[in-house]
Parts: sequence; C-alpha cells; structure tokens
Amino acid sequence: MLELYWGFLITGALFALVTVLFGDLLDGMFDFLSADTLHWLQPMVLFSAITLLGGIGVLLTKYTVLGPALVLMLSLLAAVSSAVLIFFLYVKPMKNSENSVAFSIHDLVGRVGEVTVPIPASGCGEVLVRIGGGVTNQIAESFDGTPIEAGRQVVTVEVKDGTLFVSGLDSNEL
Repeated sequence: MLELYWGFLITGALFALVTVLFGDLLDGMFDFLSADTLHWLQPMVLFSAITLLGGIGVLLTKYTVLGPALVLMLSLLAAVSSAVLIFFLYVKPMKNSENSVAFSIHDLVGRVGEVTVPIPASGCGEVLVRIGGGVTNQIAESFDGTPIEAGRQVVTVEVKDGTLFVSGLDSNEL
C-alpha cells in the first residue's frame, strides 16, 4: 500500500510542477471537466485531493500502527474533506468573482448622464454616463431637436449607429 500512496503523492506533486511551469500551454486542457454535471471536479480540486490522499497515507503508514484499511479510510476522508473545502472556499468564490467592466452601448438606454460638450439642435455633442464602477464619454445628439447646454442632466432615449439620442432633464424630474 505504501507504494500506492507514494504514487498518489508523486502524481500530485508532478501535476503541480507541470501546472506551474507549463500552465499557459495547458490552459483549457481540462475544460471537459467543467461540464454542468462535473462542475465540482476541477483539476485543482482533484489533484489536491490525490496529493493529500498520498501524503496522509504515507505518513499514517510509516508513523502509526494503524491497519491498512483504517489508513486508507482516514486518507480518503481527509482527501474528500479537503476537496470539498477547496471547492467551496476557493474555486467556487473565484468563479463567481469573475467580472467584466465591459458594457454594450445599448445598456445606456434609460441612463442619466451629464452633457460635457454642448449638443446643438442638429449636431453632435458629448455626454458623460456612469455605468458599473466607471464612467464613459459618448457622442450624443438631441432626441427632440433642441439644443442642450454643457452641465445639464440628460437621459438616453435611444441609440442609433453608436450615437446616443438624449433628452434634457429638469432637476425635479430626477
């Protein structure tokens, strides 16, 4: 049994080494493990459990008088427990934390912004719109054909050809 535990320990250690050295080249190699039915079976979870199974098996076999069956059960229990902890405390939170600051220009419809470059009755100006954790400057035209001065609050009514069509807001309309 000791050879089996050493095999698990060495396999996990080699996988960690290969991942550190060739991680970028191997990126996506285990994507088949991310299927909906196996989303908990990530390589990090799987190989950390295998490494721990081998390491605890070696330690318990060499330094205790426990029988082989009990050593195997304790090693499996520790490996499964660590896999569950790693998945729920590291892998899942990291997956859920993936954000993007990207937005579609069509997401700006209905958003309130501020005119930074005056918008003439029939021409373009510029508005500053807050979206997500940042701001964006966009080319804008007057929706109803009236000029809008700089500093005025506006609302985006529609988007055509990458241009926001905005209408001015009074301070009591907010």
